[in-house]
Amino acid sequence: MAGSGHKPDVSRRKFLLAATSIAAAPMVAGTSLPANAQQDSQGAGSSVQRSTSTALSDRRKLGPLEVSSLGLGVQNMHRTYQTTIPSRPEMLNVIRTAFDRGVTFFDCAEAYGPHECERILGEAIASFRDKVVITSKFGWDVDLETGERRPGLVSRPERIKAAVEGMLRRLRTDRIDLLYQHRVDPQVPIEDVAGAIKDLVAQGKVLHWGLSEMGLNTLRRAHATLPVTAVQSEYSMLWRGPEESVLPLCQELGIGFVPWSPLGVGFLTGAIDARTRFAQGDIRGIETRFSPENLPHNLALVALLRSWAERKQATPAQIALAWLMAQKPWVVPIPGTTQMAHMLENIGAASVQFTPSELTELNQAVAAIQVRGARLPDAVLVFSGVEAPPKT
Repeated sequence: MAGSGHKPDVSRRKFLLAATSIAAAPMVAGTSLPANAQQDSQGAGSSVQRSTSTALSDRRKLGPLEVSSLGLGVQNMHRTYQTTIPSRPEMLNVIRTAFDRGVTFFDCAEAYGPHECERILGEAIASFRDKVVITSKFGWDVDLETGERRPGLVSRPERIKAAVEGMLRRLRTDRIDLLYQHRVDPQVPIEDVAGAIKDLVAQGKVLHWGLSEMGLNTLRRAHATLPVTAVQSEYSMLWRGPEESVLPLCQELGIGFVPWSPLGVGFLTGAIDARTRFAQGDIRGIETRFSPENLPHNLALVALLRSWAERKQATPAQIALAWLMAQKPWVVPIPGTTQMAHMLENIGAASVQFTPSELTELNQAVAAIQVRGARLPDAVLVFSGVEAPPKT
């Protein structure tokens, strides 16, 4: 991210300095610092003390599947939005520290890398594989051997099964806990997709399945063929589209919901201001909600988050995540990050609670802000809300 005169959010910068000092401390046998040591390193009365010293203990249900109340997305651990390559040992450390702090839900896909993020996740969790829930996704046309990303989608049953074999190898495991169709293939009936998953479930290679960014009728048909455990779609204060129809349908069918981009690709952390311009290769640079025309207006959300962060002695990111978790008990955000301090900050969101009157007040304030611009470029949006063809 490049900016002319851009100044990072001061409260977030202070948090990062404190949390990074904690994360950098020695760890022995996979255990983190005791709570009193963490408190001492930050000083009494610090608003972030609670955020970094509290492990994530809450659990939630996605359908029948129990996971931590907050997950970790590993999508960008092979590269950042600025297209630089993060340190692999540090990515392993972030994942392992997340587990030490109570995160048991890790989100991945064959298209992330492609393939490379599955390898990173598989290596990171090898010593505690049976204590966590891992996901992956199929559906984009990714070469099974080379990982070359080609245009379009492919969800033919034989392709799904071949893709899962590759996932198992890269993730160093014998089963995928939750397997999603990444996007609906308009050429393949969802009943055929569900049939392939059913075969994989019978073989013990897949335990649960879900869909991402699907059409509503496709979700109904999929669930009728093989019960769906979770739906994954973008959802945050910045993009509230699922509230109209997807969340009510999930509630009706008893399906969990996993918001991706719960921090609005960094926007809701307060790290972006009206002068921010994005580096070449950063998708935010071609999303109209972040255009120079729309960005100043949309920053009203950040102002709202900052005011609540001050009120609740938290950070804007923690308020944004806590708000999501407060919407439904079966909503489990999966914020992704390549920075230890951000991961620790995100976990702290679980300790932020709203009273019923506070939640009503915050919901009304969020609803009063009309976000300008589209959430994704048209060339990407065309893959969302797609209905699978009828089964003939």
